Order: sequence, then C-alpha cells, then structure tokens
Amino acid sequence: MAITHSSFLTQVRNYTEVSSNVLTDAIIQEFIRNVELDIAGKVDYDDLRKYATSTFTAGNRYVSLPSDAILIRSVQVISGSTRVFLEKRDTSFISEFNGTDAQGTPKYWANWEDNVQTGAIILVAPTPAAADTVQINYIKDPPNFTSTNNTFLATHQESMLLHGVLSEAFRFLKGPDNLYNLYNSKYNEEIQNFALQQMGRRRRGEFDDGVPRIKVPSPTPNTTY
Repeated sequence: MAITHSSFLTQVRNYTEVSSNVLTDAIIQEFIRNVELDIAGKVDYDDLRKYATSTFTAGNRYVSLPSDAILIRSVQVISGSTRVFLEKRDTSFISEFNGTDAQGTPKYWANWEDNVQTGAIILVAPTPAAADTVQINYIKDPPNFTSTNNTFLATHQESMLLHGVLSEAFRFLKGPDNLYNLYNSKYNEEIQNFALQQMGRRRRGEFDDGVPRIKVPSPTPNTTY
C-alpha cells in the first residue's frame, strides 16, 4: 500500500526529531520537489517517458515542444509508413544548413529556446517542405507528490524518496554531518540501484536507450588466471 502524504511528512519529522514549527509542510514539500527533480535529472525512468505528435508547417523550421517536456530523447519524422530519427546537432549547424534555403524532409534537430512567450522550441533542418508528422519522444516534468497527488516514486521508490528528503532536511537544519552523510549515501546508492533496474527493463538495441545520466560503478575485471 502506498504511503500517504501526511504519513510521509510525519516520517521526515520523526527521523529528524524536529517539529512542524521548524519543518513546516511547505519546507518539506520543497525538499520533496528538489529530490523529484534530482532523480529525474539522473535517471529517465519509465514513468517519465512520453511522446507527442504534431505536424510540420511547410517552410517553417521551428517546432514547438510539449509544455511538460524537460528533456528531448529523440525526434522522428513520420511520412506514410516510414519513420526516420533525426540526428541531434548544435544550433550553429542548423543555422548554417538552413542558410542555404534548402527545403525537404528534415534530417537534423537542435534545441533552440525556452521562454514564457513562445515556450520550448527546437529547430530542424532542412526546413520542412511538407506537412509531415513529427513525433517528439521526451522526458516529462516529474509529477509532484502532494496531499492530493500520489506518484510513482512515492508508491514504488518510497525509501529512495525519503532518504533524499532526509539528506535535504539535515542539510537545511545544519544537523550532524554523520546523519547527513548517512542519508545522502543511502539516497545515492538507491539511485544507482534504481538506474540499473530501469536499464534492465529496457530492450537491447532500443534507440537512445535509457542509460542513466549518472556514472554507474562497475568492478575492475579480474585479469589474473
């Protein structure tokens, strides 16, 4: 059974032995969000993987991204039954390529900008010549564990979430170094295990496979026989 939000807050206060007068709900909620974002930045776990489809506008090299996208995994062009993955390049390459006024089926993409007025945008090259379908495969903004919203992490990775929040709490409280180090070490170890677990769930040879964005330690091979 998944832990409730109120029970989670109580656990944090019990472990730190600090009352709600110091560790308010709002402060602990900030710790929860920090940990959720930290985990999402290190492991693109299955629950965060999404895709969205749109249509190119002929003559327009800009493509808007989904509002909940925080990381683009890949971009595909779909024309009839044909699917082609675009290669990621930097913006200078795209600008130089499009500077030739070339139009056709896009082969490359690059991050462009993200602001309040336009939202997140990518550039493609060559500039689309037709209204083909474009599919964006991405990592979404991680859901926030709140009193009204349970999440994958709270349900399936409660210990990792708790240890991450406790390390945030002891750092905030300027508590004993040994306790901060203990919970931070447990948290990092659980992230490593979670990353390996996610890798094991993925099919070999999947395009842009979900390799964790943290270094996973491996033992040095034994070369003595």
